Order: sequence, then C-alpha cells, then structure tokens
Amino acid sequence: MDVHFGGNWTASNLKDNLAVISWQQSIAKRYSFNTIAALVYHMNYYVNALLRVLEGKLLDASDKFSFEHPPILNSGDWERLLNKTWADAENFGRLVEKMPESKLWEDFPEGKYGNYYRNICGVIEHVHYHLGQIVLIKKILIQEKE
Repeated sequence: MDVHFGGNWTASNLKDNLAVISWQQSIAKRYSFNTIAALVYHMNYYVNALLRVLEGKLLDASDKFSFEHPPILNSGDWERLLNKTWADAENFGRLVEKMPESKLWEDFPEGKYGNYYRNICGVIEHVHYHLGQIVLIKKILIQEKE
C-alpha cells in the first residue's frame, strides 16, 4: 500500500513520517489530540480487520476497541507496533493484488458495509486521514524541541 510505504500521489507516507518518531514522542499527548501511537494502532486495527477477511476469516472488529492499544513503555514496544503495522500492510497489499477484479464488487461480509471495493478504498482513505494528523502532531513535537 503506497500510503504506508511511498509512491502515492501525495508524496507522503506513513513509514517515512514515523521513521524519525521516538517511542517517547509516539506517546506524547498534545492538546486534545490522540497520540501518534494511538493513531498508528487505530489505523492498523482496521487494516488488520480487513486483512483477516481477505484471509477468509470472520469480520471481527469493533470501533470501541480501535484505540485500545497495548502500552508503549519503551522502544521495543514502539518497534513491535510499527513492525506489525508494516507486516499487516504488506500482507494486505499482496492479497488485494491477488484478488480477482470480480471480487471487488461482491458484498463484504455482513452485507451492511458495502462491497470489497468500498472497504478497500475506505481503509486507504482512513490511513491518509490519520497520516495527516500524525504529520501535524509530528510538526508540533519537532517545533517544541527547537
């Protein structure tokens, strides 16, 4: 997924923007914003939910759990969250690439969420939306260091 690794038309991606974020910055709370770590977990929560469906598993996600990330207490915790995010994004991208085009127009499980195309686009849009928030929070954190 280009929004994760680069090559998209916005010329901004998650991996490059998070490369310079320390674990301490990832949990820094500013204003009423979510932390960067919470946003990364939240974005990946939905990537992972869709990934599981593409793997043939049941849709098992709830908005109420989408920000409940494990604590980030050190650099290892932060790296684990990032590594899971990158692995899930790569697996998601691989499965979408292999998907027959006709599958895009089929109903997503439970029917109430539209078709696969809508859900795939929605996840990408969701990551872009929160990437913008991360970029702004990152700018605040960098400005504070100056």
